[in-house]
Amino acid sequence: METNNGERPRRGRPRDPEAEPRIRRHAIQLLLERGFDGMTVDDVAEAAGVGKATIYRRWASKEDLAHDAMTQVFSIEIPDPDTGSIVGDLTQVYADAVVFAGSKEGVALIRLALSEINRDPQTAALYRNFLQHRVALTAAAVDRARARGEKIRPDADVPVMVQWLAGLLIVRAVTGEPMPGPDDVEDLVRMTLFGICGDPATTVRDRSAAER
Repeated sequence: METNNGERPRRGRPRDPEAEPRIRRHAIQLLLERGFDGMTVDDVAEAAGVGKATIYRRWASKEDLAHDAMTQVFSIEIPDPDTGSIVGDLTQVYADAVVFAGSKEGVALIRLALSEINRDPQTAALYRNFLQHRVALTAAAVDRARARGEKIRPDADVPVMVQWLAGLLIVRAVTGEPMPGPDDVEDLVRMTLFGICGDPATTVRDRSAAER
């Protein structure tokens, strides 16, 4: 059988449009469960219901698949709120962060990131980009606060605002100590406000007065 232009139709099973996202999803799951060394292409293929050839047509190696999967993991966004005050913005971001970090998947992601950063320069670059993006979002929140007349120190160190909380979550994930929970968010925000305002109580009072 020939087509009108004389070419024979291509035979075989049609390409599965859902294969790539399914493969990535199971690769992420296995990475979080086992780490890079424990994840195999055979296991990903079995979990995703595809053949190894399907994976290798899309990714040349296990390393390429793992990097692609990690890229998707780091695309997870903590929303960037604009609540009308720096206290409200930090409270929302910190609440979202501690809920995620306190989940089983969140702890696994932090531990995986640490192990992969030491093994793979590409993952280290992903992690740096993720933190730099959070720094940029935080800097925008601080600029909005200044524009509203909130009392932000001129020398407030925005990268440290991001890094200190990230460092706390990393230490807790590594040591197995309990992660901060929703009840700790107010204290975490106060610590940050002390660093950027000098007097967190003043900022909290200003916000309360404005809301009244």
